[in-house]
Amino acid sequence: MAVSDRFWDESDYFTGPLLHQEAVQNAECLLGYKLPTAYITLLQSRNGGTPLRSCYPTASPTSWAEDHIALSGIRGVGGKWGIDSPNLGTIAMVKEWGYPNLGIIVGECPSAGHDVVMLDYSQCGPTGEPRVVHVDMERESPRITVLAESFQAFLEGLADCGQYEDEA
Repeated sequence: MAVSDRFWDESDYFTGPLLHQEAVQNAECLLGYKLPTAYITLLQSRNGGTPLRSCYPTASPTSWAEDHIALSGIRGVGGKWGIDSPNLGTIAMVKEWGYPNLGIIVGECPSAGHDVVMLDYSQCGPTGEPRVVHVDMERESPRITVLAESFQAFLEGLADCGQYEDEA
């Protein structure tokens, strides 16, 4: 999927500084994982933000809805909301919120920290192509739901949330 100017909404919330290759390399070194090409390509259009199509269908219920998750933002690299941010990035979220240490938190959900979208490297190793999972912390132990087998497939599966609002 080629990222068009119409991928992102107009808000600059979750948007980091202009992306440079050095920042990507630094984030990979800090986090210990190779970032997927589709993720880096997306961030080259804009370093994080809120996608216009911000829902993703699920086959099983989540704490958010019976048939989908909502995404309030995709984290970039660097800046306050970056995957590598010392205060709000993956390392801090795993340590402070108890998220499983299986990869990188790349997506924010509207629950304000109770669920996120992650790149899951548990099956492919730190240099492989991670699958994309939803991690729900609203239970005694984290509930992990596989969303897509790659970040590219995740991007292609994002849907307009309006179709879910009409069902209510």
